[in-house]
Amino acid sequence: MVEISTDLSGVKLRNPTILAAGILGVAFATLDRVANSGAGAVTTKSIGPEKRKGHPNPVVVETPCGLLNAVGLSCPSPEESFEELKKAVKELDVPVIASFYAHSEKGFGQLAEKISEAKPAFLEANISCPNVESEFGSAFGTDPKASARIVASIKNSTKVPLIVKLTPNVTNIREIARAVEDAGADAITAINTYGPGMAIDAQAGKPVLTNKFGGLSGPAIKPIALRCVYELYEEVKIPIIGTGGIQTGTDMAEMLMAGASACGIGTAVMSRGIEVFSEICSELEEFMDTQGYSKVEELIGISHE
Repeated sequence: MVEISTDLSGVKLRNPTILAAGILGVAFATLDRVANSGAGAVTTKSIGPEKRKGHPNPVVVETPCGLLNAVGLSCPSPEESFEELKKAVKELDVPVIASFYAHSEKGFGQLAEKISEAKPAFLEANISCPNVESEFGSAFGTDPKASARIVASIKNSTKVPLIVKLTPNVTNIREIARAVEDAGADAITAINTYGPGMAIDAQAGKPVLTNKFGGLSGPAIKPIALRCVYELYEEVKIPIIGTGGIQTGTDMAEMLMAGASACGIGTAVMSRGIEVFSEICSELEEFMDTQGYSKVEELIGISHE
């Protein structure tokens, strides 16, 4: 019998699978279904400082290698999100991670303080969104100093442990990770979607997505995610949630071997269904049993030995 529980910054997860942010919204009923399907933890869709419609449909398109999405950070009002979050934290038997974003460094701290009232297990700061205070609206997460200031703003506003979600669209992800760790981040999620990419409808001769471009997720970005996690494991001491292209138990084993302590599951929910969490766990158990591993800890980071 193998043991697949894992530890994430002092919080025990019954298994390494985590519903990634942005896949199934923030509604309690949906998060409850995911928890009952076997996920080790659940992450809400990113909560914003105001209600946001996002881009008009279509906002998601399937490609041969994954999904392109340009949802545009759509979200309910903060008040609606808080109520759903409170219920999830109170009633679910797995840790709840509250993902959120803001438009300024100060805004991150203010929203973190409000969300913390619901007492989630973790906050997850999505720093891949544009900085409206910068001259060109560049993403916070591409700038080590801006990333560190966001973390400091959040840590000054709450005692809830903080995960920072990193974008792969940078020259040196190690530099960003070092900055957020030094500023006080408790864990890192790597990676957010890659791109932007594009799909064209050959019959219509036009872009499929209304926004034209979107972030790429799924199997195509798994090698990039593995490389990022591998690099970050050597760079930082805080735990890493490896996210990007995990479809099977073997995929998850590889991500753990690269250095992840847990793994975000997103696109696979769309391709395999909500049962994917229990299925991937069963596949991981079978892999570990066949290969002679008795617990998840034995997998984490072994590709560095």
